[in-house]
Amino acid sequence: MNTSDLPSLPSVSTTSCLVVDDDAQVRGTVARVLRSQGMHCLEASNGGAALALLATQGEVALVVSDIHMPEMDGITLLREVRQHYPDSAVIMLTGVSDVTTAVECLQQGAMDYLSKPVLVEEVRARVDQVLEKRRLILENRYLQQSYQHRLETQVRELGQKIREQFLGQIQMAVRMLEKKDEYTRGHSGRVAEYAVQTAIQLGYTDTLVDEFRLGGELHDIGKIGTRDSVLNKPGRLTAEEFDEIKRHTLEGEEILEPLRQEHPIVMQIVRSHHERMDGSGFPDGLVGDAIPEAARIICVVDAFDAMTTTRSYRAHLSAAEAMDELTRWAGPQFDPRIVEAFRRAYPILR
Repeated sequence: MNTSDLPSLPSVSTTSCLVVDDDAQVRGTVARVLRSQGMHCLEASNGGAALALLATQGEVALVVSDIHMPEMDGITLLREVRQHYPDSAVIMLTGVSDVTTAVECLQQGAMDYLSKPVLVEEVRARVDQVLEKRRLILENRYLQQSYQHRLETQVRELGQKIREQFLGQIQMAVRMLEKKDEYTRGHSGRVAEYAVQTAIQLGYTDTLVDEFRLGGELHDIGKIGTRDSVLNKPGRLTAEEFDEIKRHTLEGEEILEPLRQEHPIVMQIVRSHHERMDGSGFPDGLVGDAIPEAARIICVVDAFDAMTTTRSYRAHLSAAEAMDELTRWAGPQFDPRIVEAFRRAYPILR
């Protein structure tokens, strides 16, 4: 990140912050950005040094911490800050590939995270959002109840913006995942569109249809942790490799945990879209109607797109041949009612 063009602003704010990173260059860069926003900025090279500074200097408004550091890592520091300095907002710094760890940090009380390499404008925007949310939370604690309701609404709206940013990053991760394999490019988008039209045939409307679209887009997000050599293997997978592939349903659910309250159907899709009607699927071996209908829909359309797309290990089938396969396996593998709904929807999709 180039900070040579940062404006020199007067120190008009007494807001204090602490930047924690064992990489002196990254630490100094982030600190300079925060100082340019009028903040008094302390620096530490690891979690232990950060806690020592807080013990002597007192609580700060904002802590920006790396995750991976010697002596005391960022997750341990986050726990200590949340316990002893609960009014300090925390933003974590993480690598692009470390999405699961970043999600764990959000679950343990971090307000947001930034992916390395950090960008000046993104740091500014995220810090402004987090400090604004912190301000609202603190004001909400002390103001009268009549005013408190309005503040809670603002906090919810700001939280929604942060969740939307998280969702946007996850969707970007899906696109990055598909770009690694020329054979699966566009797969998630097609599955999403197939799922939407099939759901409409089954009577779903409005926001529920949006859930199917989002679930189709994110159903394979767990594969971001699967080795490329397994994802792109041209031949038959070994038992060990297949076990690794199967884990993507559970790992996807873990990555998307922050979405559970607002998008429960998406979570059902991500976990259960490889279940089979006869109980031979994974990860839970569910049988028949015990499989959420949303997951049964994705199971059908996901299989259709896989069959009609050339893969590294086989040529594609025609749409008619793939439809015949769906019909052939309706009952043991696929829900016959959903296969029929997709068959009705497919002419609309062409």
